[in-house]
Amino acid sequence: MIRAYSRWGEEFGVDLSVLPGLLGMPSRVTAERLLDEDRVDAGVARIEELEVIDTDGVIALPGALESLQQLGHRAAIATSCTTPLMEARVGAAGLPFPGVVVTRDQVNEGKPHPESFLLAAERLGVDPSRTLVVEDAPAGVAGARAAGASVLGILSTKSADDLEADAHVAHLGDVTWEITEEGVRLH
Repeated sequence: MIRAYSRWGEEFGVDLSVLPGLLGMPSRVTAERLLDEDRVDAGVARIEELEVIDTDGVIALPGALESLQQLGHRAAIATSCTTPLMEARVGAAGLPFPGVVVTRDQVNEGKPHPESFLLAAERLGVDPSRTLVVEDAPAGVAGARAAGASVLGILSTKSADDLEADAHVAHLGDVTWEITEEGVRLH
């Protein structure tokens, strides 16, 4: 992602020093904040293209595969990525696709708006207040909280101070899931 945005910044003459504050937000939001209005559509199309083709180095974070396998139909992906980008990244990482996937092109508002989390909970058939969102970006944490979910912050790209989550772990390998009749418990 950083390589794609660096190339994009060069092509569009953008100072990317503000990019860390925009990570986790939809590419359209980033383009709207960094480009003149008449260049936004071209900027969004180009960053999407660059990100889809640049999957070198995309790997599953520790514990992600095991978590998705263990949670099965109880898991969902709610992402700021478009469907093609999500498919490219999940595929490159060798992860299974959960039964519920919500991408940026399926909602009206991207993160930090709660819409993607609310839609994922609805598709799972669960009240949002009974969900746990796993997030590594401040925009995602804010959206999950606004949806009423509990949030587990993954400290892969941000510090605990940056992620105002309910709890934090370095990666999902630090998590044990307990499947019960009432739902899922986290240890």
